[in-house]
Amino acid sequence: MKSLRKMFPVMVAAGLLVLVAPKTLRAAPLTAQDAEARLELVQCANLIYAGSKTSHCFSDKFLRELNEISHIDADKQFTPVKLATEDLFNYPFAIMTGEGTFSLFEEERTNLKSYLERGGFLLASAGCSSPEWDRSFRREFKLLFPDKELTKIQMDHPLFQMVHEVKRINLKNGGTTLLEGLELGGKIVLVYSSEGLNDVASVQGCCCCGGNEIRNSKEINANIIAYALTH
Repeated sequence: MKSLRKMFPVMVAAGLLVLVAPKTLRAAPLTAQDAEARLELVQCANLIYAGSKTSHCFSDKFLRELNEISHIDADKQFTPVKLATEDLFNYPFAIMTGEGTFSLFEEERTNLKSYLERGGFLLASAGCSSPEWDRSFRREFKLLFPDKELTKIQMDHPLFQMVHEVKRINLKNGGTTLLEGLELGGKIVLVYSSEGLNDVASVQGCCCCGGNEIRNSKEINANIIAYALTH
């Protein structure tokens, strides 16, 4: 199968490599002008997994900021994408988050493993610091990659210098933490936070009352997608 990264044209803007995602299928027809505009956008998938689980409270505000302060032209909203479908491979970047326990279907596991091995990038986050979701995600990770480990990403990693200079990952209840990641082929392809990168303060109708969410998640998420698209 082709590498996912080879499926996306590359545009060079002011020395920055930018992947350009192809147009994806939608239920409602697009006008020719809309279709042409979307062809130039990097589109981000909001995964639907374990049948019907998905994120309702993960802020897309970092995408809007990315457009304003970088040369990356990203869609300002996530696109819902079923993990078990081939549509996943139309997206260079995906988020997976939620609360409570879950178990992936076998076809979802197969797709996610292939997606990461072929150049896709996953940002995963336990919504509201959900310990049940954290345990479920770690269990699923070991089923996908039994010989791999999620390792701490140190603060001197280039990921933290992409758009914003992030020196600390600050928690809502005080203190700092580190993100975890999976590296394949010499680059990080998965970033995970058990505390939560959801930035729910920027999502209407959402809160993280019982969790210890990362306070500077908007800046960190912008850095993560910039790293994903340029490495």
